[in-house]
Amino acid sequence: MSQRAGSADLPLHGGRVPHWLGDRMTRLGALITEAIVHHYGRDEFLRRLAHPFWFQSFGAVMGMDWHSSGITTSVLGALKRGLNPRAGELGLHVCGGRGVHSRKTPQELVSIGERVGFDGEGLATTSRLIAKVDSAALQDGFDLYLHGFIVADDGRWVVVQQGMNGDRRQARRYHWLSEGLESFVDSPHAAIEGRSQGTIVNLADRRAERSRRGQLDLLATLGPDRIVREAAALRRAEQPAPEPAAQPMLPHLIMPAHHDVRESDVNMRRLHGNLAAAADRGPADFEELLLVPGVGARTVEALAMVAEVVHGAPCRFSDPARFSIAHGGKDRHPFPVPLKVYDETIGVMKSAVQKGRLGREEELQALKRLDDQSRQMERYVTGPDLKDIIAGEFRQSADFGGRSVFGWEPPPAE
Repeated sequence: MSQRAGSADLPLHGGRVPHWLGDRMTRLGALITEAIVHHYGRDEFLRRLAHPFWFQSFGAVMGMDWHSSGITTSVLGALKRGLNPRAGELGLHVCGGRGVHSRKTPQELVSIGERVGFDGEGLATTSRLIAKVDSAALQDGFDLYLHGFIVADDGRWVVVQQGMNGDRRQARRYHWLSEGLESFVDSPHAAIEGRSQGTIVNLADRRAERSRRGQLDLLATLGPDRIVREAAALRRAEQPAPEPAAQPMLPHLIMPAHHDVRESDVNMRRLHGNLAAAADRGPADFEELLLVPGVGARTVEALAMVAEVVHGAPCRFSDPARFSIAHGGKDRHPFPVPLKVYDETIGVMKSAVQKGRLGREEELQALKRLDDQSRQMERYVTGPDLKDIIAGEFRQSADFGGRSVFGWEPPPAE
């Protein structure tokens, strides 16, 4: 597919996002969205959601499990809770969700269309068709269970949906983008995430156009009964199938089964750039300019990674695990979520975005300078290895308000 952005293996994880994390994801996700819209516009935000590497990094910087399929559900849920109350200001609407919520998507689109003026009925048909393509035309062994449809006031949209293969304990995520879409059955996906698992029947691929046309011709000329008899005869002949033609390789992100974040999962040069930029720009930009009470050096480190999610180019998100160093993970991987740091990050972002609405750009520009500095410094800085960074986070976890699904992190033993 010429429009694919890549693929990734997503281990299936059970459990739920705890309220204390889900509430913070809602607030931070909405603030990051508003910062992107402010700097680059709504269309760019939709493009980001259609980029599988950015999507995974977005979830990781918000403290969700950095590699699991749960990022899809939690990110879409956070955006729905955070953006829909502000749809009148941002012009973005999040529909659908998991299970029963996915089936409500067409009704939601019709309702929003009547309110803001786009063709809700047409988009409802689009929603149903996309779900059919990924469940029927694309036969890859994954059953759809989640369908998220994000639409702007002008009718442009992005769809993120996910299927699961319970036997293999794996998930596959599909990304669609309205921009540049010419056909729903001719290489329509912006991206598909999931490990290659044997033969896949993909009738939505551009290269399957002859197959689609041939199927229609067979049905019209032979009828279904004759087709069944011919297929049985072919099976009896036991003719060996010809070798399939080589397919072009697509960039793909393989999310490992291991929970812990390892150095092989992280581009250390970029991480050292983030940390060095925080140390260099922090005193100049955040103590003297932002003047947010209580913001310390650790929060500036988290903000460096949040700033990259806002401003980074697509090539910057090849290692989503790096973004989990901002706010940890709910399962203590790479370390418990430092709630004090998380809340300070939200406070800084809220202050910057609110002032940006009024035309006061100083704080938003300070965040952008922090991201610029990261890229400059990663060319030459070095730093501790990942094990030392994570060990330091665990030592300070209690002081930072460390919390996970297992409870609050206790102070280290003397």
